[in-house]
Amino acid sequence: MKVAVRYYTKTGNTKRLAEAVAKAVGTEALALSSPIDEPVDVLFLGNSYYAFNIDPEVREFIRKLDRNKVGRIVNFGSAAMLNSTYKKVKAEADKIGISMDKREFHCKGEFKGIHKGRPNAADLKAAADFAKAIVSEG
Repeated sequence: MKVAVRYYTKTGNTKRLAEAVAKAVGTEALALSSPIDEPVDVLFLGNSYYAFNIDPEVREFIRKLDRNKVGRIVNFGSAAMLNSTYKKVKAEADKIGISMDKREFHCKGEFKGIHKGRPNAADLKAAADFAKAIVSEG
């Protein structure tokens, strides 16, 4: 199974999760500025809420994906105040015909002193275990 990990972060929280996910599945975590050039079965996409929405860079990255190169997207991320970005990411993926895995990983993330230290070691382990499970199930 061919896997890619891409992420967008402003605080570094999602990057830390992306690195844990990538290590668990044997690939490299790259920022959204690195396009998906080779076909992948699974794209782990890390992102978060900024001003109550996904960042425009995330939206643009998804819109530029080639549906013939991405089997499905697996959403992951962290946020201090809001929960999952799944619905927002899925809405963009649906527009270009890329399926979303129904499973995702989400944890609290530190922002301006809220949820200090998150994601923590337990969160990073949980993200890695989540990614391994996705890949092992195919």
